[in-house]
Amino acid sequence: MVTFKVEKEIGGRLLSIETGKVAKQAHGSAMIRYGDTVVLVAAVTDKPRPGIDFFPLTVDYREKTYAAGKIPGGFFKREGRPTNKEILTMRMIDRPVRPMFPPQYKDEVQVQCMVLSADLQNDPDIPAMVGAFAALSLSQIPFLGPLGAVRVGFVEGELVVNPTHTQLESSELDMVLTGNADAINMIEVSANQLSEQVIAEAIEKGHEEIKKVCQMIDELVENAGKQKIEVPPPADAELIEQLAAKYASELKTRKQTEGKQARKDAVKELKEQAKAELCPEDAENPQFDPALFRGAWDVVEEKVVRELLLAGTRLDGRGLEDVRPITCEIGVLPRTHGSAIFTRGETQALVVVTLGTSSDEQIVDGLTEEYSMKFMLHYNFPPFSVGECRPIRGPGRREIGHGALAQKSLERVLPDPEGFPYTIRVVSDILESNGSSSMAAVCGATLSLMDAGVAITHPVAGISIGMVSDDSRHLLLTDIVGEEDHYGDMDFKVAGTQHGITGIQMDLKCGGLTHDLVRETLDRAKTARMKILKEMLLTISEPRPNISDLAPRCITLKINPEKIGKVIGPGGKMIKSIQADTGAKIEIEDDGTVSIYCMSKDGADRACAAVEQLTEEVKVGTIYEGRVNSIKDFGAFIEILPGQDGLCHISELSNDYVSSVGDVVKLGDQVRVKVIAVDDLGRVKLSRKAVLHDEAAGK
Repeated sequence: MVTFKVEKEIGGRLLSIETGKVAKQAHGSAMIRYGDTVVLVAAVTDKPRPGIDFFPLTVDYREKTYAAGKIPGGFFKREGRPTNKEILTMRMIDRPVRPMFPPQYKDEVQVQCMVLSADLQNDPDIPAMVGAFAALSLSQIPFLGPLGAVRVGFVEGELVVNPTHTQLESSELDMVLTGNADAINMIEVSANQLSEQVIAEAIEKGHEEIKKVCQMIDELVENAGKQKIEVPPPADAELIEQLAAKYASELKTRKQTEGKQARKDAVKELKEQAKAELCPEDAENPQFDPALFRGAWDVVEEKVVRELLLAGTRLDGRGLEDVRPITCEIGVLPRTHGSAIFTRGETQALVVVTLGTSSDEQIVDGLTEEYSMKFMLHYNFPPFSVGECRPIRGPGRREIGHGALAQKSLERVLPDPEGFPYTIRVVSDILESNGSSSMAAVCGATLSLMDAGVAITHPVAGISIGMVSDDSRHLLLTDIVGEEDHYGDMDFKVAGTQHGITGIQMDLKCGGLTHDLVRETLDRAKTARMKILKEMLLTISEPRPNISDLAPRCITLKINPEKIGKVIGPGGKMIKSIQADTGAKIEIEDDGTVSIYCMSKDGADRACAAVEQLTEEVKVGTIYEGRVNSIKDFGAFIEILPGQDGLCHISELSNDYVSSVGDVVKLGDQVRVKVIAVDDLGRVKLSRKAVLHDEAAGK
């Protein structure tokens, strides 16, 4: 293969795509460079696994730590299981790619992305996405591309294409888009309560750059692309025709059965009847191959559901814009810091909040510098939530993705850590699922956070808008159920407050959305979101004024960094003593931030007072209750603060003449004294006489 490269300026920096130089045994490969970030992507295909009736596509994305000049942390000095960031990037590549293959194509396909160089300013995820689209387009795999990808930010009131990491730190928007020259087919958004108008404008701006990327890939394919595989027509065409003729009418009736499980059972009974008639497994020469039945039945079932929806008939009888009945409960668990159950139709989420200390923060290590997270949202989808039996293992890609979507939808409304220094962990366990459980997790998390006394700035709700379309029309479906998602064309999840959008995730099974259709969907989602927020606020209208009695009390204060040593003491003696006396946990940062955690308010207050005493700056004119530590001929040294002595000269001990210091005070006496001066060397001068004078004057 001859080396070929295309280059174009995207977002103010040069994007280059090169093929033919490396990974030449892959069926398609591309080396992407953007700034000093370099990603290699390879795509391969293989014969289909015998008997499968699905498309086995695998996307893998890995960040080599050498790319940033780092050695992996931990005991094993090599990369291990994928990080959350890697998994989320895999999902961002998989979701727009998966619908871009012929429906009957079942050959195995693997796309592997390797980050080889990272400049720590240009995130490798966008180059990896572009590389995946390019590698698939260059190969013989029947990928219906090309696609392009960009990130859009909103920095200081301006939309920015492919913002750097530095720009993203102050950006009110982090949007990832994919699409082709005509439409958008995937959106991922984290936003700071931005309006539908700003989001729509960001999509339109990003799409202009996507068109340029698609032109680059087209040029690359024209010069270095392989002939695409011809996909044979489906082998089950006659079986599909007979199933539709004999069972479509009855299937349409059963698809309108009330209740998810009842509907599922009714359809299952008809399905078994059809299989027994047309594809009996115990027959020597069945009319049709039993291996073809499942795929053929799915085609007929999809056709029936879509016909119902296009006729305006939803499976549960609702109108196109109706939200299912909602119930909200808070404080449902007796020993948690915050809890809620959010139910919308047959989708139900139990969401629990736990408040912890700074030592509970999640440490994240990757290509960039190690950092910690004070907010985590974990999403679990147990198999019983859909009435199934499955092996129970660790969280899968879907669970990690849904948790990340809910987390980004809520993190912009959390209180400032300086005023609310707790580490917050939210866990959403889905107890029942029939459509958009991730948005139920968002709603339940809002309720649970308010129940825990977390002072969120605004409540957040989420909803999913679906779509079904044919060549001449489209219908939007508010609050889709599982089958409307599975057989429909779109799952457009939008979360936000009454003021604007905080999170979006959109996936399509059709070719793409026009900008007008995006705006229409955003408006529909806003209307539904407001309805849900009203229902939620009937249960709890604002965060509780205080955190749970079961949560640790936290006090944060700032001290002079030079006095950290006084709080810690020799060998940690002082801080250990305070912790043992009060039951509190004290954490001190290098900048002088002191965090005090204690299960009791009294213990937290006493620990705070002890730290303040140790670090208090002596102020002229302030009266202190001190202890006599030393007596000299010329005066007494009195400890007015822990570790802080001052001298009360003999002439300042009394209004009367004093011949001997011992005539007025003795070792260990408690004495009220006023600070009358602090010299340049920090030496403190005290006066008992001044206190006596003030008392005599009635001050």
